[in-house]
Amino acid sequence: MPPEHHSLTGLYQGFLQWDAKSHRFMTSPTSQPIVRVTPGAFLTLHYRLTGPQGDIINTFEDKPATLSLGSGELSPALEQHLMGLAEGARTSFQLAEGEAFGPRNPDMVQWVSRDLLRQMGDPHESYAVGDVVAFPAPDGAGSYAGAVCQLGDAAVLFDFNHPLAGQAVQFEVQLIGVL
Repeated sequence: MPPEHHSLTGLYQGFLQWDAKSHRFMTSPTSQPIVRVTPGAFLTLHYRLTGPQGDIINTFEDKPATLSLGSGELSPALEQHLMGLAEGARTSFQLAEGEAFGPRNPDMVQWVSRDLLRQMGDPHESYAVGDVVAFPAPDGAGSYAGAVCQLGDAAVLFDFNHPLAGQAVQFEVQLIGVL
């Protein structure tokens, strides 16, 4: 026997139906299935990635982002937190130090000779501490970036760690579409 009639029951008519077998409300067979994030899904979403110094990326104030899970556009740890979320969900989660982008690796801080920098780019380029410089990947199939940490007469010290490596981050997401 279904529960007593309430004034809100009319709002749910056609969406929720009483299932006498399980003694609970069920969604109507005509309602759309819930779409959830799965590996390889294409997502349209707003997201905000915040580190210790504040927002790093924030699409909530602009167009939403579109990305494919597993393509490297987000770190695997961030992707893992998206798995199973339903289309339309809005949530946020905290990732511990190093969870999102790995620990800081001191071997990723390296001196690069100015001669090599001139060979790889503009021979008249000048650098300042804090500049981010793109380098071609050794296999030529992409690039990677390093931040200038220190300037020397014969070389420049670069940090090739991800800027958020070893740091805790907050990730807020609103899933607009899941394919």
